Amino acid sequence: MRWTARGVTPIALIVLALGLVWVPDTVLAQAATQAVETAAQTVDHAVAVAGDTVASVTEASQEPAGSPVDAAFMVNNLWIMIAGMLVFIMHLGFATLETGLTRSKNTINILFKNTMIVCIGILIYALIGFNLMYPGFDAESLIPGFLDIGAISGFITADMDDLSLFGPDYAGYTWYTDFFFQAMFAATCCTIVSGAVAERIKLSSFLLFATLFVCISYPITGAWQWGGGFLSTLGNEVNAAGEVVSEAGFYDFAGSTIVHSVGGWAALVMVILLGPRLGKYNADGSSNAIPGHNLTLAAIGVFLLWFGWFGFNGGSVLDATPSTVSLVLVTTSMAAAAGGVAAGLVSWFAASKPDLSMALNGILAGLVGITAGADQMAIWESVVIGGIAGVLVYFAVIAFDRVLKIDDPVGATSVHLVCGIWGTLAVGIFGNMAGIEQFGYQLAGVAAMGGFTVVFTLVVGFAIKVTMGLRVSDEEQIEGLDLGEHDMAAYPDFQQTTIKSYQLREA
Repeated sequence: MRWTARGVTPIALIVLALGLVWVPDTVLAQAATQAVETAAQTVDHAVAVAGDTVASVTEASQEPAGSPVDAAFMVNNLWIMIAGMLVFIMHLGFATLETGLTRSKNTINILFKNTMIVCIGILIYALIGFNLMYPGFDAESLIPGFLDIGAISGFITADMDDLSLFGPDYAGYTWYTDFFFQAMFAATCCTIVSGAVAERIKLSSFLLFATLFVCISYPITGAWQWGGGFLSTLGNEVNAAGEVVSEAGFYDFAGSTIVHSVGGWAALVMVILLGPRLGKYNADGSSNAIPGHNLTLAAIGVFLLWFGWFGFNGGSVLDATPSTVSLVLVTTSMAAAAGGVAAGLVSWFAASKPDLSMALNGILAGLVGITAGADQMAIWESVVIGGIAGVLVYFAVIAFDRVLKIDDPVGATSVHLVCGIWGTLAVGIFGNMAGIEQFGYQLAGVAAMGGFTVVFTLVVGFAIKVTMGLRVSDEEQIEGLDLGEHDMAAYPDFQQTTIKSYQLREA
């Protein structure tokens, strides 16, 4: 208890002083002796506790290298789990960005899609995707270096006492941490498609496509590199004994191609199969702008994505090495900033007025562009890569919209496809791995993953189109997918809507 002078009267102080004066010396001596004995007992107890603590620490430090109490292992594992949480936040960013850049009458539909992408993505990746992607390839596969169907072993449950999965010998982090981090990536890939097909795709058709994409397409192409497939060993040199003497191949640090351009290719194919929104293009082919209803939400979404990208790239170091993680966070930030400035300035000069949506997409373009080589670049190189991405995204948006007649409401194909390809190729131009051979490996990776994704999306998308249908009716587009697909309104106090379920209750 903390004593203060407040409430202690002068009379009480006088009485206390007199009492101390009249206390006999023997009583004071006994009290002093008792206080000394109590203090000594307290010190002995503290020493004993400290001794036990030292013994525990010593015993822990003597644990074998494969023990889960290894300090570096625990720090690495904790950082990757935190990074996975940051990547998870990106889904909120995608949801708010897509909502803000589209019309208010489709808000609920977009939020529902983004919600289901995360839920379905995590479940289906646990059921099949993760075990197909890691380790999807080995020398004993049916087709060596391509696909090991036997890797699909069901759900991800594992024995917690198995140190080969839950100790440092696994990968510097646990089996469950590995799944958690990678599952966030898998769901992100499908979110890219959601923005490109917004405002006119059937909900059921989209969710079926997203499920198959996370289940099959993304794990296969991802395994070609991150799962030890043929792209990761394109340039390996092997001696006469079959031993690898030098390693070289396609490099994609955190997924400029494996996540972003793959999602961009899928988005492009689905947009072509789906067609433009009603009223987007005139009879003479000219384009009509369809503004989003809430740029505040769009800006919040971009900043959430930028924040989450620190986990996306920073976690891809796959340990907590201070030098590498700090480098990656700085190159990521610098590229994003350069992309935003570049896109904002280009839009200002080209249209005489600065365009906020272009500046926001420029930030995302810089982030996508640096993702393939964030750990390989000098700071100035990250600025150049991000700046070029910001310029590219502006002209890509214009080209897709006005020249190619590709109706992409949020610019997903421009940001993720175009800048994903640019970022992947930049690894062969800038940074520690720059060189003609590396540029060739990067080009091969882009072509292989892009080719497979295009074929898969074309087959699956066309099959869905002829069986279930991809596109909602013109009437649903006019009244909005919130009413047509959900019979709900996102802003009932500000929109004149007729919700069918309300009419039925009143009848």
